[in-house]
Amino acid sequence: MIKIDSLTLQRGPLRLLENANLALHPGQKAGLLGTNGAGKSSLFALLRGELTPDAGDCSLPADWRIAHMRQEIDDLERLAVDYVLDGDQRLRTIQRQLAEAEQQHNTSQLGTLYAELEAHDGFSADSRARTLLAGLGFSSAQCEARVGEFSGGWRMRLNLAQALMSPSDLLLLDEPTNHLDLDAILWLEDWLKSYPGTLLLISHDRDFLDAVVEHIVHMEARQLTLYRGGYSQFERTRAERLSQQQAAFEKQQAQREHMQKYIARFRAQATKARQAQSRLKALERMEMLSPAHMDSPFNFSFREADNQSNPLLDLREGVLGYNDSAILQNVKLQLAPGARIGVLGPNGAGKSTLIKTLAGTLPLLAGELKTGEHLAIGYFAQHQLDSLDPEASPLLHLARIAPQQREQELRNFLGGFDFHGSRAEEPVLHFSGGEKARLALALIAWQKPNLLLLDEPTNHLDMEMRHALTVALQNFEGAMLLVSHDRALIRDTTDELWLVADGRLTTYAEDLDSYTRWLAQFRQQQANLAAGSEAAETSPRVDARTQRRQAAEQRQRLAPLKKAADKLEKQLESAQQTMLEIETALADNDVYSDANRTRLKELLARQADGQQRIDELEMQWLEAQEALEQLQTELSDS
Repeated sequence: MIKIDSLTLQRGPLRLLENANLALHPGQKAGLLGTNGAGKSSLFALLRGELTPDAGDCSLPADWRIAHMRQEIDDLERLAVDYVLDGDQRLRTIQRQLAEAEQQHNTSQLGTLYAELEAHDGFSADSRARTLLAGLGFSSAQCEARVGEFSGGWRMRLNLAQALMSPSDLLLLDEPTNHLDLDAILWLEDWLKSYPGTLLLISHDRDFLDAVVEHIVHMEARQLTLYRGGYSQFERTRAERLSQQQAAFEKQQAQREHMQKYIARFRAQATKARQAQSRLKALERMEMLSPAHMDSPFNFSFREADNQSNPLLDLREGVLGYNDSAILQNVKLQLAPGARIGVLGPNGAGKSTLIKTLAGTLPLLAGELKTGEHLAIGYFAQHQLDSLDPEASPLLHLARIAPQQREQELRNFLGGFDFHGSRAEEPVLHFSGGEKARLALALIAWQKPNLLLLDEPTNHLDMEMRHALTVALQNFEGAMLLVSHDRALIRDTTDELWLVADGRLTTYAEDLDSYTRWLAQFRQQQANLAAGSEAAETSPRVDARTQRRQAAEQRQRLAPLKKAADKLEKQLESAQQTMLEIETALADNDVYSDANRTRLKELLARQADGQQRIDELEMQWLEAQEALEQLQTELSDS
């Protein structure tokens, strides 16, 4: 197990941890949370043996193999699949020894090494590496491409695949979803759920954390606090604890005020002096409680546009793509003020192509795009970060687009994005990815857009900034088109979903949970099509009547399982709706008052029972789905 005991960790003058304690048992999966600068990456370095404690102890089993996601790449000439295979260092050692033994014609050593290679599952390594790459969005051709041919975000995917390829007892992942789209994140969720080792994960994606981890380790006030449950449960538990802390603080403040008034009134009177001195000593002994600070450093809004057009954009018979290669055909859309649309679709289906075309950075291949007279687009994409002037400060960036504004007004606006004082005057060159993303959003928010085109705006943003962005988008009066892997952001800021798939743009009538299932089915269909095309030439022809009879028989065999799965899904939706009502009631601060103690106890009991019911139904539904998929596979193979 990981055992941290009375640990003090310091980096330069900054003390990150002080007398901190933590225990993680083998096989546990935990999310590591904390503000920027709290020391999350330093804790990872400590676990990897790259740092030593300043006091206390940090121990883990000596034989544990540790894998982590690297942040740099040192060999741009390697092929992608070879780079991923390099993550299995023991495999590479055996392969080198085999090559040497073959050169020396050492048959006895060859036999031993081949046996070791088989025991290490080395014969399937290449296939497993390609499966990892496919899950993270790489095509077969990209597996054979040089690492140097990929952009920075795709190189980070390669580092993630390399970490997953490495056999490990402890897996440390720092922001693994930053450069992934939604379908790759869903694939990674499934992979991590089945990972047998201990997982410690830094992430600002609340849905991802909820899906993968069962504990949260919170770094706060130089301490490590372990919470049971995913991020949503952590948020509820911590809010309740902070509410109680705030109540205790206010009660203590009232008590202190009363004692101070007594002391001030009676300490000069001989008959009351002794009592006054007694209260003074009690006041000095009283442990100072801190108020519960929940204030985010971010507070901003998108400035309201001066004018509107209706429609803002009107695209007819659009053909979208690059050069002469069409990706989307016959695209028809119209964006009116107030439209709030989330764009879904598999990796490579054309989501970014759609956003770039509407933003005007990618020309139409065919069709007609009409823009409103007062259209003002605020466009955010990852290349926006690269277009920032590295030598200019946030203040100078903003002054360039608002030369007539007073400096103090610009500073006040930047303060909402946590660029305060001298930080607003420092060059962007050494800013983190999160700071650059915040600045890019600030420049967009200042320019009074009436249409926001946002392509993965939450990459590099922490929880507090994501929350501030969510609030700002909820209050935004214009239209918005959003591509994001952050399901919470899509869920909280959009009221319509579009789907990009199979070369078409369509309205998606279901919700995000249904989209997850749709995506799994889409992948299966693509795999079946690929397998079917390979087998088509060798498979015997079957007449149409036989096909219809076989299809009817298959439907009849599948019907009971499908009916059972559908029934469980409805029960699960009902249980989740009940849980949502309970959580809404628990979000009301009044329920934590003394007068509502009985109701709070009842709600917490119902919450625990409801969560148990949801867990049971989810397990039953997954089993039903697995049985259904297994039968479908058997029928398709027969």
